[in-house]
Amino acid sequence: MRYLTAGESHGPQLTTILEGFPSQVPLSAAEDINPWLEKRQQGYGRGRRMQIEKDAVEFLSGVRAGRTTGAPITLQIINKDHQNWLEIMDVTAGNEPRKKALTAARPGHADLVGGIKYRHKDLRDVLERASARETASRVAVGAIALKFLSELGVRGANYVDRLAGIASAVPFDWDKLEEIEVSPVRCLDKNAAEQMIARIDQAKTDGDTLGGILEVRFRNLVPGLGSYTHWDRKLDGRIAHAIMATQAVKGVEIGRAFANADLPGSSVHDAVYYRDSVPTQGHYQRDTNGAGGLEAGMTNGEDLIVRVALKPIATLMKPLPTVDVVTHQAADAARERSDTTAVPAAGVIFQCVIATVLTEAYLEKFGADTLPEIKERILEYQRFVEQY
Repeated sequence: MRYLTAGESHGPQLTTILEGFPSQVPLSAAEDINPWLEKRQQGYGRGRRMQIEKDAVEFLSGVRAGRTTGAPITLQIINKDHQNWLEIMDVTAGNEPRKKALTAARPGHADLVGGIKYRHKDLRDVLERASARETASRVAVGAIALKFLSELGVRGANYVDRLAGIASAVPFDWDKLEEIEVSPVRCLDKNAAEQMIARIDQAKTDGDTLGGILEVRFRNLVPGLGSYTHWDRKLDGRIAHAIMATQAVKGVEIGRAFANADLPGSSVHDAVYYRDSVPTQGHYQRDTNGAGGLEAGMTNGEDLIVRVALKPIATLMKPLPTVDVVTHQAADAARERSDTTAVPAAGVIFQCVIATVLTEAYLEKFGADTLPEIKERILEYQRFVEQY
C-alpha cells in the first residue's frame, strides 16, 4: 500500500491517491473520514485558518456503494481559503504578483533552504507546499487506515503528555478516552490542562509559539507485525520515518526510550510469563511494557506506545531576525497566518500516520485483496499464536 499527496496550502485543493488498499472495507466520508479532519482543526491554540476551512473529503475513485473496490482511491479536499488567494496563487504565466513576493525567510522553516534547493526567490513557492496544511491529506488516508484497523478490533488513542514544559501527572487510561476528547488540550490532568491553556494565552499575547510531547497508543495488535530480518521492514523504523516526515517533528521514541537509556536492563526489559488462561494474543504475557509494544522491529502483542516531540511553530507574530533573499539585507522574518500551538491537534495527525503504517504491516503479513480474506487469515494466525 502506498499513497501520494499533492496540493498547496492556498491552492484550490489537496489531492491524494491511495493504492493497494483492499476491497470490501465499509467506508463513508461523512462517518469515517470527515470527523478526523474536524478533529485535526480543533485544539486550543489554533489560528484563524481553522475557522475558514471546514475540511471534508470527496471520493473521486475507488469507493462505490459505501465500500472500497480495490482500485486506487482518489481523495479531494477543497481549500475554501483559496478564494482569498486567487491573485497570489494564479497559475498563468506573466501574472506573477511580484509586489507580494515573500523574500524574508523564516528561521526554522523550509523557506531558505527550500529556496536555495529549487532556486526560488519568491519563497511562497516553498512554503505553500511545506505548510502543515498538507497533513490534512495524511489524516484522510489515516482515517481510512483507522477504519480498516477497527474492522480487525484494533483501537488507537492520542493525548498530550507535555506542553511548553507543563507535564501531565495523570497516567493514560483506556477507559478515559472521552475525557481526552472533551479536553481543549487533550490532557487527562485537569490542573495541568489549565496551566497549558494559560501558557498558550500568554504565548499568543507575546507573539510566540509553543511545542510539546504527545503520545499515541494502539492496542489489540497481533504479535509479529514488521520484521527482524530486513532493516527497512523493522516496524519501529517505519513508524519513526513516518512520524519524522511530518511537519515540525524533531523527535520520536518508542515507549520511554530516553528514560530507559538511564536505567539498567533489569529495570527496562519485560519479563515473559506463560499462563494457562488463553488471552486474545496467546499464553505468553508480560506484566510490564518497557519496550513500548515493539521488540526487534516487531509488535509483541502489548500496547504500542509512540512518543513524539513537536517543536514550536516556525511562524512568529513577533518575528526573529533573518535575511531578505533578494536584497541580502537584514529583515524581520515573514509573518503568515498561523497557530500559537498545534500540539493538541497534532496527536490526531500522528495517530492517523501511525495507523497507515500499521495497516501496511497488516496487509504485508495477511494479504491485501479483500477484507474477508484478511480477517480469516488473522483468525487462523491467532489460533496458531494461542497454541505456540
